[in-house]
Amino acid sequence: MNNYTPFSVLMSVYAKEKASWLKESLESVFEQTLKPSEAVLVADGPLTPELESVIVLFKDRLKLVRLPKNMGLGTALNEGLKACSYPLVARMDSDDIAAPNRFELQIAAFEQDKELSVLGGAVEEIDSLTKKKICFRRLPLGDGELKNFLKKRCPFNHMTVMFKKEDVLSAGGYLHLHYMEDYYLWTRMAEKGFKFANLPQILVRARVDAAFYGRRGGFGYFLSNKKLYSYMKDHAMIGLKDYIYILSVRFLVQTLMPGFLRAWFYREALRKQ
Repeated sequence: MNNYTPFSVLMSVYAKEKASWLKESLESVFEQTLKPSEAVLVADGPLTPELESVIVLFKDRLKLVRLPKNMGLGTALNEGLKACSYPLVARMDSDDIAAPNRFELQIAAFEQDKELSVLGGAVEEIDSLTKKKICFRRLPLGDGELKNFLKKRCPFNHMTVMFKKEDVLSAGGYLHLHYMEDYYLWTRMAEKGFKFANLPQILVRARVDAAFYGRRGGFGYFLSNKKLYSYMKDHAMIGLKDYIYILSVRFLVQTLMPGFLRAWFYREALRKQ
């Protein structure tokens, strides 16, 4: 693709992540059919020697942003966003693997539709150790479908998104909300009328470990859900009936359901085999 729109890749890493996974993730970013114009990596607090050794391997291809202490994903991404030089930014998680043509597909979509603000895609969830396929997570594709879907569930696989930096900043950027910074951002962007889309292709292979579904439970996580859906209700994005129904279901799943059953629910009811 000649004279393509330049773009940044934004990633964040912290001390508890595995060095081998970070290395594989970075390799998948730099071995794309369409190379990024720059890759910004935020070191969210002090890192382990193993993680630092991986960063050294890629030091000539990374723009490194260091935070003096661990601030959490939302703050780390906001700091990294400030360092992104280009109008389009692709998110990537430091333990996932990008499909080889991910950026080529997304840039082509942005060049075709100049009104597009956020573009995601499908994910293949894989076992964190064996890389064996577990399931797929596919989401609606069009703007109208996604805005309707957003009223009940997050409309994007966060690790797949590419977005216009200016539009994200105009919606306030990433704001802290326990494990839901991205969903909160898309909600505010939808309220402002920015255009959404998803590609049908698998853009990322996402690692899932034993703790993955555990993080989607607990009273703290439920309170984040309550804050988000309260925002939607207060801003007339959902009605009182939907608000009560959604929170009732989420309270059941996130606080009362045992972890093993919650894992089954997320995998069987909300994903595709």
